[in-house]
Amino acid sequence: MSREEKLRLRNQVVEMFDHAYQNYMDHAYPADELMPLTCRGRVRGLEPSRGDIDDALGKFSLTLIDTLDTLVLLNKTTEFEAAVRRVLSDVRLDNDIVVSVFETNIRVLGGLLGGHSMAVMLKEGGQHMQWYQEELLHMAKDLGLRLLPAFNTSSGLPYPRVNLKYGVRGPETRTGTETDTCTACAGTIILEFAALSRFTGDPVFEEHARRALDFLWEKRQRNSNLVGTTINIHSGEWVRRDSGVGAGIDSYYEYLLKAYILLGDDLFLQRFNIHYASIMKYISQPPLLLDVHIHKPLLPARTWMDSLLAFFPGLQVLKGDIRPAIETHEMLYQVTKKHNFLPEAFTTDFRVHWAQHPLRPEFAESTYFLYKATGDPYYLEAGRTILDNLNRFARVPCGFAAMKDVRTGSHEDRMDSFFLAEMFKYLFLLFAEAEDLPFDVEDYVFTTEAHLLPLSLSASITMPVMHILQSEVELDDSNFDWTCPNTRLLFPDPAFPRNLREPIRSAVDKSCPRLAPYREPGMGRPPLRAQDFMANNPEHLELLRRMGVSLIHLKDGRVQLVQHATQAVSAVAAEDGVRFMQEMMELSSQQQKEQLPPRAIQIVSHPFFGRVVLTAGPAQFGTDLSKSSTGVRGFVTVAEPYSGCSEITNTEYVQGHIALLQRGQCMFAEKARHIQKAGAIGGIVIDDNEGSSSDTAPLFQMAGDGRNTDDITLPLLFLFHKEGNILLEALKEYREVEVLLSDKARDRAVQSYNSDSFSGVDVQEAGEDCLTEATTPTSFEPTTQSQMTSSTEAEADLAGPKEERETDRREEPEDDTDSSSQSVDELLADWREDLEAFQQMEKDEL
Repeated sequence: MSREEKLRLRNQVVEMFDHAYQNYMDHAYPADELMPLTCRGRVRGLEPSRGDIDDALGKFSLTLIDTLDTLVLLNKTTEFEAAVRRVLSDVRLDNDIVVSVFETNIRVLGGLLGGHSMAVMLKEGGQHMQWYQEELLHMAKDLGLRLLPAFNTSSGLPYPRVNLKYGVRGPETRTGTETDTCTACAGTIILEFAALSRFTGDPVFEEHARRALDFLWEKRQRNSNLVGTTINIHSGEWVRRDSGVGAGIDSYYEYLLKAYILLGDDLFLQRFNIHYASIMKYISQPPLLLDVHIHKPLLPARTWMDSLLAFFPGLQVLKGDIRPAIETHEMLYQVTKKHNFLPEAFTTDFRVHWAQHPLRPEFAESTYFLYKATGDPYYLEAGRTILDNLNRFARVPCGFAAMKDVRTGSHEDRMDSFFLAEMFKYLFLLFAEAEDLPFDVEDYVFTTEAHLLPLSLSASITMPVMHILQSEVELDDSNFDWTCPNTRLLFPDPAFPRNLREPIRSAVDKSCPRLAPYREPGMGRPPLRAQDFMANNPEHLELLRRMGVSLIHLKDGRVQLVQHATQAVSAVAAEDGVRFMQEMMELSSQQQKEQLPPRAIQIVSHPFFGRVVLTAGPAQFGTDLSKSSTGVRGFVTVAEPYSGCSEITNTEYVQGHIALLQRGQCMFAEKARHIQKAGAIGGIVIDDNEGSSSDTAPLFQMAGDGRNTDDITLPLLFLFHKEGNILLEALKEYREVEVLLSDKARDRAVQSYNSDSFSGVDVQEAGEDCLTEATTPTSFEPTTQSQMTSSTEAEADLAGPKEERETDRREEPEDDTDSSSQSVDELLADWREDLEAFQQMEKDEL
């Protein structure tokens, strides 16, 4: 890659950072995080709870603190100085709020210490921050003291949560009752706490962090030398005994190696090397990294991997084990090119397991480290792919939005602080030359949140060696790999890394698995099979009654199944009922494993231009959008009657359009037939249950009516109330709204980006057919969501089997807009219009 091209990409990274940071400052500050779809701040307590994710939010302007040292690295010293003044004047750390010890440590304490390191470096340079008197360090110590009560346990492992004002003891804390924590949560403290001790001269922080690490090391499984995922903080018993290098454990291993790098204590390197040997023996199956059981490490614990393990190739580079780092990174890169982003979890045959992607930076981190190790320009191209995909699929007028589903391109209204703290650091470093950097990064170690801590801390004060356990083997040279391999000698032939990558690429490309056929559970064949059941079939309902199974229709449209064996007509019928309920459970479990592929409704008209994507549920009849290369594109109109349960009266408006319908009063297939007769090219059914959302309710397929539905040839999609309201409000505001119905969002960059500003490689589509086949059942599509209780109770979204049929393909004219002809002024005008549109719709909470 030419120096000029690297410079262009480096400048593009800075422009993208500015877009994200400025939108946070303009629309969200002093809130903790930006909600980029609604252009406002996320304030805990004012937004619906998202569960544990919200424990990172403490009303302490999280994103600003997490971004401080990024500003310096990107040569934004003026902005850094202003940001530090804001933090000192506006941020409070004594809020009566319960936060995650782990997240607060790596993001806020790490952010304050990274900011302090940068402020000291700039002050010593004599140009900037001459007024600085260690104010950020004083705030860091205040926060450290507020986190310390969490470590008041018999084991030394911290409670997972702490109240910033009241600690963990007493009813006013609203915490302190937890018994379990994850290994990473307890083992990812040492860098920040040791740095705080070295900076302040107070050893109490480092002592507590070392004690927690000592306890985890003592509790490792002695035969496998692996640790579990979750541990009891009081007894030290492993609660979850599965072991890997992803979520729950990842940064524990990272901090053992980096603690040695930062502090120079041989004990940390010894422990890391022993763990690493076991990881490579049991967990590493190049290019895969698969969880195992700590007591039976040859037994796999799962058949999928989570995206957090993408950091591991970067850690292997620090360790000096380059070959497996290249192989695992290549596997991750091919999965990225297949889905545009790394799904939160994916199977060993590279299908989507969990479809979300919250703009995680771990893959970019490993890409940077491998480029540093090999100098191979291939990794610059990988970085370019990351940039292009962020701009094409995640960029919105108010920042960058997390992906709710990588298969459809739908968005989530979140932009986590780690996106600014980590992603732009690693991408900037990837493309920057040494003279572009304001300091030598080799003088610092990156924390797991990519905060910069100076290596000079190892010599600042001498810390006593803490609790060396009696069972420790004596330190000698056999415990250490004292040197890392010289990559110049390892890679004399530039083609060598390529030779390692080729087999991985072909393995991912050729992976087009078929789902296994359904296996009949239980013994014998009951009179009614769960996969054949339809809730509106009178014959089926009578069979259920005979088996002692009754139906309860819930307010949100789902159906609950309850079996009482005593109400069955006979003992044999009661057994059939139990078997039917078990089958329903099997179907639910199968669906959860093979996550129902949603469909996408993409608003493509002005001023949205494809950047608003709504998650929709499919129907078991009509056009199968997963088999259509173009989808169905058209303007929307509200059908009359809105229910669609009788003949359409506004045929002149519905003809050639996509009809909007309300759920209820009749079967979905009946609605489809009425709008098809009126000449509609597609239909969207909007839930009538106010407040329902795909964020909180499981998607389901719209069932047929028990009759043959081959006569229905148009596509019908389902939107929950919240997403449907977005479409209705857009129609109310702009009159003419054009949408694209498809299996996944199409590239929204066509009308949005000037090709000179955002030139990029084409996203590889080689895996598209694989994706469609992998998510299309071979025999039936179970549509139940069931739960068994002690009374053999199951709750389900019920529908019938999907029938095989020919699908109509609708060819749409290509949009002939020439994006390269747009001037910069036109581009900026588009952005302004988009921003105004989103601001107008803010009151409706997109």
